[in-house]
Amino acid sequence: MEQIAQDSRLLVATSALAAVGAAVIGVKVFSLFKTLLELYVLKGISLKKFGAGNGGWAVITGATDGIGKEFAQQLAKKKFNILLVSRTASKLETISKEIADQYGVETKTYAMDFTKGDNEDFARLGDMMSTIRVGVLVNNVGTNHEFPTPFAEESDKVIQDIIEVNVKGALKMTKLVLPQMQSERSGLILNLGSFAGMVPSPYLSVYSGSKAFLSTWTQALAKEVENQGIIVQNVNTYFVVSSMSKIRRPTFLIPLPKPYVASVLAKIGLPCGSSVPFTSTSYPSQGLANWFMNLLSPNFWITQNFNIQKDVRRRALRKRERLAAEAAAGNKTA
Repeated sequence: MEQIAQDSRLLVATSALAAVGAAVIGVKVFSLFKTLLELYVLKGISLKKFGAGNGGWAVITGATDGIGKEFAQQLAKKKFNILLVSRTASKLETISKEIADQYGVETKTYAMDFTKGDNEDFARLGDMMSTIRVGVLVNNVGTNHEFPTPFAEESDKVIQDIIEVNVKGALKMTKLVLPQMQSERSGLILNLGSFAGMVPSPYLSVYSGSKAFLSTWTQALAKEVENQGIIVQNVNTYFVVSSMSKIRRPTFLIPLPKPYVASVLAKIGLPCGSSVPFTSTSYPSQGLANWFMNLLSPNFWITQNFNIQKDVRRRALRKRERLAAEAAAGNKTA
């Protein structure tokens, strides 16, 4: 009898563990199905909700290159009027004219250097935005480390610039447009995030921290305003071909700016592989990568990042030494 009782308890325990295992697998399968549905089938919230084709304006920071320039062009194609904000006035004027001629929308520009954090610049920009109906803000401007560097060895200037641009710039721009959006009870704020904000990146600690801040702040702000007709979304980005990423050729995981931005604008409000609230990883291969990363321990990915950035740093230092040697040799023969 005792043996029968033991066998019975063992059977119950085994059945319970099997049920738990099946439930866990079921949840994972369901989340994968949901991710695939969001990435390849479902459509996001229509941009018409935020004024596309109805006199609405889109404000894009870091708008003269890469992702920012592409956001400006694609939002103009959707019939938003465009306010371009970036550092170089001549580039702004060129792109502004191109957009106005090609898409027949109104354009404005404002040249400012976000690394300076000049309050007068933000005040003047705020005055300009008070005269238009801002439906979309794309907080795209950003800066990074020159190459992977231990925090203790990083220059104060690089640290200051990353915090000033990536953190304070986004806060100040959002503070300028939010009251108007609250009054209109409509608005879309896209904060360009990074996988480095999802998984800490050793040797890029300040940049990684700035993107982690952006992710957390986005979630908090999004919850505050979600019942006011305003969507605030962290755009979780892996690499995209751009001058900032220093990647020149697209791969399966690394798209050109055009398809990347198209995926973002098509999937507003959908997680697309992200498990973080108010966050979207909309480009298909990156969304699948994000879903897969959720399966493994964060410590695993931190270690992976550490090894990757350590190798990148080693190669960057070798290149710097080689270029310095070549320059020294050239000076001797001159």
